[in-house]
Amino acid sequence: MSDMDRLRWSCRRGLLELDLVLQRFLNEEYSSLGAEQRETFKRLLGLQDNELLDLAMGRADTSDEKFGELVNLMRK
Repeated sequence: MSDMDRLRWSCRRGLLELDLVLQRFLNEEYSSLGAEQRETFKRLLGLQDNELLDLAMGRADTSDEKFGELVNLMRK
């Protein structure tokens, strides 16, 4: 299984809204990320579904600057 396949699998979550946001981000933005941002994205995927959805939808903020950069890209 390739790294991209693993990421696609990790982007499948229990919430449809989150699935849609993560899949769009993976398809449209991930390829333009640098190595550090890609690692940050993998860490971001470690968050609980509701916490990650709240960040992606703008209902919550993060104090982690690196998370914040990626969340802003997701909100595009």
